[in-house]
Amino acid sequence: MDAANGTGEAELTCRVLKLTEEAGEVAGAWIGLLGQNPRKGVTHTREEVAAELADVAFTALVAIESLGLDARTVLDHCAAKVHDRIASADGSTS
Repeated sequence: MDAANGTGEAELTCRVLKLTEEAGEVAGAWIGLLGQNPRKGVTHTREEVAAELADVAFTALVAIESLGLDARTVLDHCAAKVHDRIASADGSTS
């Protein structure tokens, strides 16, 4: 991707903004699952919504790596924060 599109600020901006586009596709799929567009009816399945969510996750990982960071390290840090919040909320220590 870097070889084809470069790594400048404009490209990094596009990679970060791509996340918003993918999130919009999740919203569209969910609306389709619920049949909320009367003109279209039910157009998506839970599996299709999940596939769109996976696109969001993958796009976020690409954006993290494009920032020059290790996605695994960033995710591990985020998971630890969430774990600590849950533990604090329920009074657990582990």
